[in-house]
Amino acid sequence: MRTLHHQILFFMLLIGLLVASSFCPHEDSLDKKNYVAFVADLSQHQVSMHWKNKDGQLYGNLKKLSSHFQAIKQPMLFAMNGGMYHVDRQPVGLYIENHRTLAPLNTSKGEGNFFLEPNGVFYLTKNAGAHVCSTTEFKADSTIAFATQSGPMLVIHGAIHPKFNANSKNTAIRNGVGILPDGRILMALSKNEVNLHTFASYFLRNGCQNALYLDGNVSRAFCPLQQWEQLDGDFGVMIAVTK
Repeated sequence: MRTLHHQILFFMLLIGLLVASSFCPHEDSLDKKNYVAFVADLSQHQVSMHWKNKDGQLYGNLKKLSSHFQAIKQPMLFAMNGGMYHVDRQPVGLYIENHRTLAPLNTSKGEGNFFLEPNGVFYLTKNAGAHVCSTTEFKADSTIAFATQSGPMLVIHGAIHPKFNANSKNTAIRNGVGILPDGRILMALSKNEVNLHTFASYFLRNGCQNALYLDGNVSRAFCPLQQWEQLDGDFGVMIAVTK
């Protein structure tokens, strides 16, 4: 009986290790040859969203955002544009910064990627939780510290957006964000032009049950760990990771 008990414990431990390892994207699946990727762990990193500085001036690009963090001696580890915007750089959808709602949730109909339903929201709570959900599932509450709405959703409850076509010729440089099974955040920019199905597949094979498209063509990323430092751009909201 003792031997059987030990065998059961061994197999339970083995299964636990296998499940845990599946939570961690491997370097091969992150595919850093074709993607700029960063995995943020909220127990080790601070993830924040930025639109305007304290004087109400747009940051606008990753260089100005980097300068802001350098000035407060908090170097950026990673940053990228964080959602779609109007000509005046006003967010198209919901934007919450430091618990303040600066742009409302957008549930209207329209043309373009943002309105390819379901679209969704990436948000961070004050208890260090990260989430991606569809707009219809989103529930506003006082615990939300940061949020950006964009569209379309790339992965919805473990499935690629049903309107994506694997053979689509509509390709672009794209960036997005997904939540890994262990709660960490996968942020990625394609180095080459890809269609939405290919981009969604990237997040799915890395274990994201939900992932959100942020933008295309204009997308930029700053990731010193991958020797990728695009400091230009002309954006609305941006997402930054610091230590």
